Amino acid sequence: MRRIRVGIIGTGWCGGIRAAACAANPLVEGLYIAEIRPERLAEVAAQTKPVKATAEWRELLEIEEIDAIYISATPETTHYPIARECLLAGKHVFLEKPIAMEMREADELIEIARRKRLKFTIGYSQRFNPKQAYVKKCIADGTLGEPVSAMVSRHLSRNLGNKINTRTRLSPAAMEATHDLDWLLWCLAPAKPVRVYCQSVSKVNREKNGTPDCSWITVTMDSEVVFTVGAGWILPPGYPNYSMTQIEFVGTEGALMIDDSHKDVALMTMTGGLVYPMSTMPGEPVGHVYAGPMARETDHFAAAVALDQPVLVTPEEARQVMEVYIAADLSAERNEPVELPLRAGDNRLAAVAD
Repeated sequence: MRRIRVGIIGTGWCGGIRAAACAANPLVEGLYIAEIRPERLAEVAAQTKPVKATAEWRELLEIEEIDAIYISATPETTHYPIARECLLAGKHVFLEKPIAMEMREADELIEIARRKRLKFTIGYSQRFNPKQAYVKKCIADGTLGEPVSAMVSRHLSRNLGNKINTRTRLSPAAMEATHDLDWLLWCLAPAKPVRVYCQSVSKVNREKNGTPDCSWITVTMDSEVVFTVGAGWILPPGYPNYSMTQIEFVGTEGALMIDDSHKDVALMTMTGGLVYPMSTMPGEPVGHVYAGPMARETDHFAAAVALDQPVLVTPEEARQVMEVYIAADLSAERNEPVELPLRAGDNRLAAVAD
Protein backbone atom coordinates (compact mmCIF):
# COMPACT_ATOMS: atom_id res chain seq x y z
CA MET A 1 0.00 0.00 0.00
CA ARG A 2 1.43 3.34 -1.08
CA ARG A 3 1.30 6.21 1.39
CA ILE A 4 1.15 9.80 0.21
CA ARG A 5 2.19 13.30 1.22
CA VAL A 6 -0.53 15.96 1.24
CA GLY A 7 -0.63 19.74 1.25
CA ILE A 8 -3.50 21.93 2.51
CA ILE A 9 -3.82 25.48 1.17
CA GLY A 10 -6.08 27.50 3.46
CA THR A 11 -6.82 26.17 6.95
CA GLY A 12 -9.96 28.08 7.87
CA TRP A 13 -13.17 26.25 8.79
CA CYS A 14 -13.17 23.71 5.94
CA GLY A 15 -9.41 23.60 5.49
CA GLY A 16 -8.98 22.93 9.19
CA ILE A 17 -11.31 19.94 8.90
CA ARG A 18 -9.35 18.69 5.87
CA ALA A 19 -6.04 19.07 7.73
CA ALA A 20 -7.27 17.20 10.81
CA ALA A 21 -8.70 14.38 8.69
CA CYS A 22 -5.47 14.01 6.72
CA ALA A 23 -3.37 14.07 9.88
CA ALA A 24 -5.38 11.10 11.19
CA ASN A 25 -5.48 9.19 7.89
CA PRO A 26 -3.15 6.14 7.77
CA LEU A 27 -2.67 6.64 4.02
CA VAL A 28 -1.07 10.05 4.67
CA GLU A 29 2.56 9.90 5.79
CA GLY A 30 3.28 13.61 5.65
CA LEU A 31 1.13 16.75 6.00
CA TYR A 32 2.07 20.26 4.84
CA ILE A 33 -0.11 23.32 5.49
CA ALA A 34 -0.26 26.89 4.19
CA GLU A 35 -2.27 29.67 5.84
CA ILE A 36 -1.87 33.46 5.66
CA ARG A 37 -3.18 34.17 9.18
CA PRO A 38 -0.32 33.55 11.65
CA GLU A 39 -2.56 32.74 14.62
CA ARG A 40 -4.61 30.20 12.63
CA LEU A 41 -1.48 28.67 11.12
CA ALA A 42 -0.07 28.16 14.60
CA GLU A 43 -3.36 26.73 15.88
CA VAL A 44 -3.72 24.14 13.10
CA ALA A 45 -0.01 23.29 13.22
CA ALA A 46 -0.27 22.55 16.94
CA GLN A 47 -3.26 20.30 16.27
CA THR A 48 -1.97 18.39 13.23
CA LYS A 49 1.85 18.40 13.62
CA PRO A 50 2.65 19.01 9.94
CA VAL A 51 6.05 18.46 8.34
CA LYS A 52 5.92 22.10 7.22
CA ALA A 53 3.70 25.07 8.07
CA THR A 54 4.06 28.21 5.95
CA ALA A 55 2.29 31.43 5.04
CA GLU A 56 3.37 31.06 1.39
CA TRP A 57 1.28 28.45 -0.42
CA ARG A 58 3.59 28.37 -3.46
CA GLU A 59 6.28 26.85 -1.24
CA LEU A 60 4.24 23.64 -1.23
CA LEU A 61 4.50 23.39 -5.01
CA GLU A 62 8.28 23.32 -4.74
CA ILE A 63 8.19 20.21 -2.55
CA GLU A 64 8.50 17.31 -4.97
CA GLU A 65 7.41 14.73 -2.39
CA ILE A 66 3.89 16.23 -2.08
CA ASP A 67 1.50 14.11 -4.14
CA ALA A 68 -1.80 15.93 -3.64
CA ILE A 69 -3.10 19.31 -2.51
CA TYR A 70 -6.42 20.27 -0.96
CA ILE A 71 -7.33 23.87 -1.84
CA SER A 72 -9.60 25.44 0.79
CA ALA A 73 -8.57 29.05 0.22
CA THR A 74 -10.96 32.01 0.19
CA PRO A 75 -12.22 34.16 -1.40
CA GLU A 76 -13.61 31.98 -4.17
CA THR A 77 -11.89 34.09 -6.83
CA THR A 78 -8.61 32.45 -5.76
CA HIS A 79 -9.75 28.94 -6.68
CA TYR A 80 -8.90 28.97 -10.38
CA PRO A 81 -5.42 30.56 -10.20
CA ILE A 82 -4.30 28.40 -7.27
CA ALA A 83 -5.71 25.19 -8.78
CA ARG A 84 -4.09 26.00 -12.12
CA GLU A 85 -0.65 26.38 -10.56
CA CYS A 86 -1.04 23.21 -8.50
CA LEU A 87 -2.07 21.15 -11.52
CA LEU A 88 0.73 22.57 -13.65
CA ALA A 89 3.13 21.59 -10.86
CA GLY A 90 1.96 17.99 -11.25
CA LYS A 91 -0.09 17.77 -8.03
CA HIS A 92 -3.41 15.93 -7.73
CA VAL A 93 -5.98 18.51 -6.65
CA PHE A 94 -9.02 18.60 -4.40
CA LEU A 95 -10.70 22.01 -4.83
CA GLU A 96 -13.50 23.41 -2.71
CA LYS A 97 -16.47 24.63 -4.74
CA PRO A 98 -16.92 26.56 -6.93
CA ILE A 99 -14.58 25.10 -9.52
CA ALA A 100 -14.03 28.57 -11.04
CA MET A 101 -15.67 31.91 -11.72
CA GLU A 102 -15.92 31.47 -15.48
CA MET A 103 -16.66 28.45 -17.64
CA ARG A 104 -13.47 28.94 -19.67
CA GLU A 105 -11.48 28.71 -16.41
CA ALA A 106 -13.20 25.45 -15.49
CA ASP A 107 -12.51 24.09 -18.98
CA GLU A 108 -8.83 24.98 -18.71
CA LEU A 109 -8.45 23.24 -15.33
CA ILE A 110 -10.16 20.12 -16.68
CA GLU A 111 -7.92 20.10 -19.75
CA ILE A 112 -4.72 20.46 -17.68
CA ALA A 113 -5.73 17.64 -15.32
CA ARG A 114 -6.64 15.39 -18.25
CA ARG A 115 -3.43 16.15 -20.17
CA LYS A 116 -1.20 15.57 -17.13
CA ARG A 117 -3.24 12.54 -15.97
CA LEU A 118 -3.93 14.02 -12.56
CA LYS A 119 -6.83 13.39 -10.23
CA PHE A 120 -8.96 16.51 -9.93
CA THR A 121 -12.16 16.75 -7.91
CA ILE A 122 -14.45 19.37 -6.39
CA GLY A 123 -15.76 19.54 -2.81
CA TYR A 124 -19.39 18.46 -3.06
CA SER A 125 -19.61 16.88 0.37
CA GLN A 126 -23.33 16.02 0.30
CA ARG A 127 -22.61 12.99 -1.89
CA PHE A 128 -20.96 11.61 1.25
CA ASN A 129 -24.05 12.18 3.42
CA PRO A 130 -25.60 8.72 4.10
CA LYS A 131 -29.14 10.03 3.61
CA GLN A 132 -28.35 11.42 0.18
CA ALA A 133 -26.42 8.28 -0.70
CA TYR A 134 -29.50 6.24 0.22
CA VAL A 135 -31.58 8.14 -2.34
CA LYS A 136 -28.96 7.43 -5.01
CA LYS A 137 -29.05 3.72 -4.06
CA CYS A 138 -32.85 3.52 -4.26
CA ILE A 139 -32.80 5.08 -7.72
CA ALA A 140 -30.01 2.81 -8.94
CA ASP A 141 -31.59 -0.43 -7.68
CA GLY A 142 -35.07 0.43 -8.97
CA THR A 143 -36.78 0.76 -5.59
CA LEU A 144 -38.38 4.07 -6.63
CA GLY A 145 -39.04 3.12 -10.24
CA GLU A 146 -38.49 5.86 -12.80
CA PRO A 147 -37.70 9.26 -11.27
CA VAL A 148 -40.54 11.77 -11.62
CA SER A 149 -39.74 14.79 -9.43
CA ALA A 150 -37.62 15.95 -6.52
CA MET A 151 -37.47 18.87 -4.12
CA VAL A 152 -34.79 20.06 -1.71
CA SER A 153 -35.33 22.92 0.74
CA ARG A 154 -32.12 23.99 2.49
CA HIS A 155 -31.78 26.87 4.95
CA LEU A 156 -28.71 28.11 6.80
CA SER A 157 -28.40 30.40 9.78
CA ARG A 158 -27.37 33.95 8.93
CA ASN A 159 -24.18 33.37 10.95
CA LEU A 160 -22.98 31.21 8.08
CA GLY A 161 -24.74 33.26 5.40
CA ASN A 162 -22.83 36.34 6.54
CA LYS A 163 -19.53 34.47 6.38
CA ILE A 164 -20.17 33.45 2.79
CA ASN A 165 -21.88 36.41 1.16
CA THR A 166 -19.64 39.10 2.63
CA ARG A 167 -16.37 37.65 1.32
CA THR A 168 -17.60 37.19 -2.27
CA ARG A 169 -20.93 38.50 -3.52
CA LEU A 170 -22.25 35.22 -4.88
CA SER A 171 -25.84 34.00 -4.65
CA PRO A 172 -27.29 31.10 -2.66
CA ALA A 173 -27.60 29.32 -6.02
CA ALA A 174 -23.83 29.37 -6.52
CA MET A 175 -22.73 28.90 -2.92
CA GLU A 176 -25.44 26.84 -1.19
CA ALA A 177 -27.89 25.24 -3.63
CA THR A 178 -24.83 24.12 -5.60
CA HIS A 179 -24.46 21.11 -3.26
CA ASP A 180 -28.03 19.98 -3.92
CA LEU A 181 -27.80 20.66 -7.65
CA ASP A 182 -24.72 18.44 -7.75
CA TRP A 183 -26.37 15.69 -5.75
CA LEU A 184 -29.58 15.66 -7.82
CA LEU A 185 -27.74 15.72 -11.15
CA TRP A 186 -25.64 12.82 -9.87
CA CYS A 187 -28.78 10.89 -8.88
CA LEU A 188 -30.48 11.55 -12.23
CA ALA A 189 -27.51 10.87 -14.52
CA PRO A 190 -27.21 10.17 -17.42
CA ALA A 191 -30.10 12.62 -17.92
CA LYS A 192 -28.97 16.18 -18.64
CA PRO A 193 -30.45 19.56 -17.60
CA VAL A 194 -32.05 21.49 -20.46
CA ARG A 195 -33.91 24.40 -18.81
CA VAL A 196 -33.53 26.44 -15.61
CA TYR A 197 -35.96 28.88 -14.00
CA CYS A 198 -35.11 30.75 -10.81
CA GLN A 199 -36.67 33.38 -8.57
CA SER A 200 -34.69 35.16 -5.85
CA VAL A 201 -35.65 37.43 -2.95
CA SER A 202 -33.47 40.01 -1.18
CA LYS A 203 -34.75 41.84 1.90
CA VAL A 204 -32.28 41.18 4.70
CA ASN A 205 -29.21 41.41 2.45
CA ARG A 206 -30.44 44.04 -0.01
CA GLU A 207 -28.88 47.02 1.75
CA LYS A 208 -25.94 45.13 3.21
CA ASN A 209 -24.34 43.57 0.14
CA GLY A 210 -27.01 43.13 -2.54
CA THR A 211 -27.01 39.33 -2.45
CA PRO A 212 -30.26 37.35 -2.43
CA ASP A 213 -31.66 36.02 0.84
CA CYS A 214 -32.91 32.94 -0.96
CA SER A 215 -33.09 31.41 -4.43
CA TRP A 216 -35.68 28.91 -5.67
CA ILE A 217 -34.49 26.99 -8.71
CA THR A 218 -36.51 24.70 -10.99
CA VAL A 219 -34.57 22.48 -13.39
CA THR A 220 -36.06 20.49 -16.27
CA MET A 221 -34.11 17.42 -17.44
CA ASP A 222 -34.07 15.87 -20.90
CA SER A 223 -35.69 12.81 -19.28
CA GLU A 224 -38.75 15.02 -18.46
CA VAL A 225 -37.93 14.89 -14.75
CA VAL A 226 -38.35 18.21 -12.93
CA PHE A 227 -36.69 19.13 -9.65
CA THR A 228 -36.69 22.19 -7.41
CA VAL A 229 -33.98 23.39 -5.05
CA GLY A 230 -34.67 26.16 -2.55
CA ALA A 231 -31.68 27.67 -0.75
CA GLY A 232 -31.65 30.44 1.84
CA TRP A 233 -29.19 31.75 4.39
CA ILE A 234 -31.03 34.15 6.67
CA LEU A 235 -32.38 31.94 9.48
CA PRO A 236 -32.09 33.79 12.81
CA PRO A 237 -28.82 33.13 14.63
CA GLY A 238 -28.70 29.74 16.29
CA TYR A 239 -26.20 26.98 16.75
CA PRO A 240 -23.02 28.05 14.93
CA ASN A 241 -23.50 27.43 11.21
CA TYR A 242 -26.81 25.63 11.68
CA SER A 243 -28.21 23.97 8.54
CA MET A 244 -31.62 22.34 8.02
CA THR A 245 -32.80 20.42 4.96
CA GLN A 246 -35.97 18.69 3.79
CA ILE A 247 -35.89 16.34 0.79
CA GLU A 248 -38.66 14.76 -1.29
CA PHE A 249 -37.89 12.36 -4.13
CA VAL A 250 -40.81 10.84 -6.03
CA GLY A 251 -40.67 7.99 -8.54
CA THR A 252 -43.17 5.90 -10.45
CA GLU A 253 -42.97 3.07 -7.89
CA GLY A 254 -42.12 4.82 -4.64
CA ALA A 255 -41.13 7.97 -2.82
CA LEU A 256 -38.57 9.06 -0.24
CA MET A 257 -39.19 11.81 2.32
CA ILE A 258 -36.05 12.74 4.22
CA ASP A 259 -35.77 14.94 7.29
CA ASP A 260 -32.25 16.32 7.58
CA SER A 261 -33.18 19.17 9.92
CA HIS A 262 -30.74 18.02 12.64
CA LYS A 263 -33.36 18.30 15.37
CA ASP A 264 -32.83 14.75 16.63
CA VAL A 265 -30.28 16.01 19.17
CA ALA A 266 -31.36 19.00 21.28
CA LEU A 267 -29.13 20.62 23.90
CA MET A 268 -30.64 22.95 26.51
CA THR A 269 -28.51 24.97 28.93
CA MET A 270 -29.12 27.86 31.31
CA THR A 271 -26.68 30.09 29.40
CA GLY A 272 -27.25 29.08 25.77
CA GLY A 273 -30.90 28.14 25.66
CA LEU A 274 -31.92 25.52 23.07
CA VAL A 275 -29.47 24.58 20.31
CA TYR A 276 -29.13 21.67 17.88
CA PRO A 277 -25.54 20.38 17.98
CA MET A 278 -23.90 18.48 15.11
CA SER A 279 -26.05 20.41 12.64
CA THR A 280 -23.52 22.02 10.29
CA MET A 281 -23.40 20.98 6.62
CA PRO A 282 -19.76 19.79 6.61
CA GLY A 283 -19.96 18.35 10.12
CA GLU A 284 -17.71 18.65 13.14
CA PRO A 285 -15.47 16.58 15.44
CA VAL A 286 -17.27 14.86 18.31
CA GLY A 287 -14.61 13.40 20.56
CA HIS A 288 -13.11 10.35 18.85
CA VAL A 289 -15.55 10.41 15.89
CA TYR A 290 -16.63 12.92 13.25
CA ALA A 291 -20.26 13.85 12.69
CA GLY A 292 -20.94 14.83 9.07
CA PRO A 293 -19.69 14.15 5.55
CA MET A 294 -16.57 16.28 5.14
CA ALA A 295 -14.08 13.97 6.85
CA ARG A 296 -15.33 11.05 4.73
CA GLU A 297 -14.98 13.17 1.62
CA THR A 298 -11.42 14.16 2.59
CA ASP A 299 -10.46 10.53 3.20
CA HIS A 300 -12.01 9.51 -0.13
CA PHE A 301 -9.68 11.78 -2.11
CA ALA A 302 -6.62 10.62 -0.18
CA ALA A 303 -7.57 7.01 -0.98
CA ALA A 304 -8.18 7.87 -4.63
CA VAL A 305 -4.62 9.23 -4.90
CA ALA A 306 -2.90 6.58 -2.78
CA LEU A 307 -4.72 3.60 -4.31
CA ASP A 308 -5.17 5.06 -7.81
CA GLN A 309 -8.96 4.88 -7.65
CA PRO A 310 -11.52 7.09 -9.42
CA VAL A 311 -12.79 10.22 -7.67
CA LEU A 312 -16.51 10.28 -6.88
CA VAL A 313 -17.03 13.84 -8.16
CA THR A 314 -15.50 14.36 -11.59
CA PRO A 315 -14.53 17.89 -12.70
CA GLU A 316 -16.82 17.48 -15.71
CA GLU A 317 -19.74 16.98 -13.33
CA ALA A 318 -18.73 20.07 -11.37
CA ARG A 319 -18.66 22.03 -14.64
CA GLN A 320 -22.24 20.92 -15.36
CA VAL A 321 -23.32 22.07 -11.90
CA MET A 322 -21.62 25.42 -12.55
CA GLU A 323 -23.56 25.83 -15.78
CA VAL A 324 -26.84 25.21 -13.95
CA TYR A 325 -26.24 27.73 -11.16
CA ILE A 326 -25.00 30.35 -13.62
CA ALA A 327 -28.25 29.77 -15.53
CA ALA A 328 -30.19 30.12 -12.26
CA ASP A 329 -28.65 33.53 -11.55
CA LEU A 330 -29.29 34.64 -15.12
CA SER A 331 -32.90 33.46 -14.89
CA ALA A 332 -33.51 35.39 -11.66
CA GLU A 333 -31.95 38.50 -13.19
CA ARG A 334 -33.96 38.27 -16.43
CA ASN A 335 -37.15 36.88 -14.87
CA GLU A 336 -37.39 34.19 -17.53
CA PRO A 337 -36.30 30.58 -18.08
CA VAL A 338 -32.80 29.97 -19.43
CA GLU A 339 -32.11 27.17 -21.89
CA LEU A 340 -29.06 24.94 -21.63
CA PRO A 341 -26.37 24.77 -22.83
CA LEU A 342 -25.62 28.42 -22.11
CA ARG A 343 -25.12 30.80 -25.00
CA ALA A 344 -21.76 32.42 -25.72
CA GLY A 345 -21.23 35.21 -23.21
CA ASP A 346 -23.50 33.69 -20.54
CA ASN A 347 -20.63 31.83 -18.97
CA ARG A 348 -19.68 33.90 -15.94
CA LEU A 349 -21.08 34.03 -12.43
CA ALA A 350 -23.53 36.93 -12.24
CA ALA A 351 -22.06 38.46 -9.07
CA VAL A 352 -18.37 39.08 -8.57
CA ALA A 353 -16.03 39.78 -5.72
CA ASP A 354 -15.21 43.27 -4.50
